[in-house]
Amino acid sequence: MKTVWHHAKMYTMKSEEDVVEALLTENGKITAMGTYEALKGMADEEVDLEGAVLYPGFVDSHMHMIGHGTKLMSLDLSSAQSAEEVLTMVREAVKDQVEGEWLIGEGWNENNFPDKRIITAQEIDRLTTSPVMLKRTCRHAAIVNSAALALAGITHQSENPEDGVIVRDERGVITGLLLEGAQEIVLGIIQEPSEERLTRDLRKSVDDLLSLGLTGAVTDDLGYYGHYRTPLQAFKNVIGTHKKFRAHLLRRSTVFEQLIVAQATYDEPWIMPGEMKFFVDGALGGKTALLSEPYADAPETLGIAVQSDAEIEALVQVARSYNEAVAVHVIGDAAVEKVLTAIERNPVPEGKRDRLIHVNVLREDLVDRMARLPVVLDIQPLFVSSDFPWVMDRLGAERMDWAYAWKKLLDRGFICGGGSDAPIEEVNPLLGIYAAITRRKPGELHEGYLPEEKLTPFEAVGLFTTGSAASIGKANCRGKLAVGFDADFTVLTKDLFEVDVEEIVQTAVKMTVVAGEVMYEQ
Repeated sequence: MKTVWHHAKMYTMKSEEDVVEALLTENGKITAMGTYEALKGMADEEVDLEGAVLYPGFVDSHMHMIGHGTKLMSLDLSSAQSAEEVLTMVREAVKDQVEGEWLIGEGWNENNFPDKRIITAQEIDRLTTSPVMLKRTCRHAAIVNSAALALAGITHQSENPEDGVIVRDERGVITGLLLEGAQEIVLGIIQEPSEERLTRDLRKSVDDLLSLGLTGAVTDDLGYYGHYRTPLQAFKNVIGTHKKFRAHLLRRSTVFEQLIVAQATYDEPWIMPGEMKFFVDGALGGKTALLSEPYADAPETLGIAVQSDAEIEALVQVARSYNEAVAVHVIGDAAVEKVLTAIERNPVPEGKRDRLIHVNVLREDLVDRMARLPVVLDIQPLFVSSDFPWVMDRLGAERMDWAYAWKKLLDRGFICGGGSDAPIEEVNPLLGIYAAITRRKPGELHEGYLPEEKLTPFEAVGLFTTGSAASIGKANCRGKLAVGFDADFTVLTKDLFEVDVEEIVQTAVKMTVVAGEVMYEQ
């Protein structure tokens, strides 16, 4: 079926001025571009976009799709503005809790609290005797109550795991706050979710992503829900069956070899296997991101290295043995340095690129080394509006030059994909585009944090179109409007290049199109 799409301003993303009037699509591809008059005679059907604005399909370059759906179905703590409000939310949630059943909450962030206070296990104990786990927004820390600690076998005599910390107060009493690998002890005893539940959560996620204008995502889900078969089957149950969507699946190092040896199958072009994923450090919010110099507001720590140098190199070598690239979580500059050393010693296979995720804190020497390597960068514009201003105290003025430096990275020629890290941050790409342009929260009136790093609207939209496509090696078929490219479109009610910047977050998604089929309509 040949379809002409018309009555819209259509940005090709080749340049800000390059627009077309109409598109012809067939079998999921763009087959012609031009005027409506020239194309309408070739079509079997027409789609009148009623004066809307069409872009290549937005893609989130780093998120957790199942986790996003789970958050939508769970106790959401992201709106809490104080420790007391977190406790109030828990108090309400446990009213409907079955005795002994786990309560899982997501998204608290003490940096949003006036006093930065983190609740304790003892405070939760006063609300319920059932096990509770409340994950911090970064998912690199969690608060649990005494029931959860007991089930996990964590006592006052327990030692810290090599890759984490069981936080204690000044008297040596466990507070319930678990950092990095310490929280994995508790996660390991929670019943693994069923295929049915993961399918439910993923369906919820995909429906939400499509409603927000996203046509695809690079997602990190394999390796978090027991055997890899369970989440992989959930993807097959939803994507291409329930709705068309393009998922590039990172393969966590814990299941990477299993997937390859078992010759796991995917469902291309909807579900594609991606790079081998692993972590090197934590997050700035919990002071677990690995820095080369101590934290300015906590000089006793440099953060946490989740992997040793030898372990990092071994993981890279495993990926190379299967002719694969790696995708590495690196937030602090010391973490970036460790990974660069490993991938310099073990070059990526010809035609592939290693993926560096987050790169919040860099140094000039590290950027120079990165520029000599075939790497792509997954950046999260929303981290600026979420992490500032508190991160300035955490890092200190001397580290601001290469902190969250999106503009300088683009100017140096790096391929940068725009993502959300949902459910860590809000998944709405319009919020990410707004943050990249303004470097502040919606409604704030200041000039933005580190305003010299602001992107133009065209550059910001490019993160979620051309940049995200290039980051997965699809620059020749996605991210732009061109003949032969995939017919993936995000159709908005307003022109992001012309409206006042404050109107961006108020813009509605009129339609989301994947492979020439309408997957969401306002």
